[in-house]
Amino acid sequence: MSAPSSEEILRELARHRNPAQAKCLRRFFKTGPGEYGEGDEFWGLKVPQVRAVLDQFPAVPLKVTGELLASPVHEARFFAVAALVRAYVRGDAEKRAAIFDFYLSQTARINNWDLVDVSAPGIVGRHLRPGKGRRVLGRLVASKLLWERRIAMIATREHVRQGSLDNTFWLAERLLDDREDLMHKAAGWMLREAGKRDETALRDFLAHYAARMPRTLLRYAIEKLPLAERRAWLSAR
Repeated sequence: MSAPSSEEILRELARHRNPAQAKCLRRFFKTGPGEYGEGDEFWGLKVPQVRAVLDQFPAVPLKVTGELLASPVHEARFFAVAALVRAYVRGDAEKRAAIFDFYLSQTARINNWDLVDVSAPGIVGRHLRPGKGRRVLGRLVASKLLWERRIAMIATREHVRQGSLDNTFWLAERLLDDREDLMHKAAGWMLREAGKRDETALRDFLAHYAARMPRTLLRYAIEKLPLAERRAWLSAR
């Protein structure tokens, strides 16, 4: 089977257009003026539909994923990052290194939270060894680009899955003063996941930082703790 073109993939995605669903998605992903997803275009596909189209194309070249990432259509970019994760999992060491480098060169186009969340753990998180990679993660978390900061934080979901929590806490500390609510949610989510692995480590982090944590970040981080304890942390201002 010959490698697909971006035009071929876009035609297949376009077959599933749903204008009513697209309208809902534009609201959900905050595409209005001044919002984080401003200008993002939607065709109205649901995630299983995009993945079903991906299944029709067993191999998607990096050049084609780059063309799809350049598309203004959200579902085309979702297809691209999902294809990159699949290729990374299947690839050898050389292929994985190429995908990792390519992914980090495209962060400006991985520009909504679902695109980050579906791809950062499976590429950045898998490529950087648990507890390592702080030169890369530190550069990303210090970026002015919201999506690079989110990539750094969400990538550690893979490390937490493997039982390594150090990078999650290290990055969360660096995000305490972030102004973006999306980052408060991301950091709180990863702290919550770390707490599922080690509640004592989460409590130690909270003991140091709960009083200065943004409210949303704190609420996400303590979500799985007992109710009385959650109330105590929320009052630690």
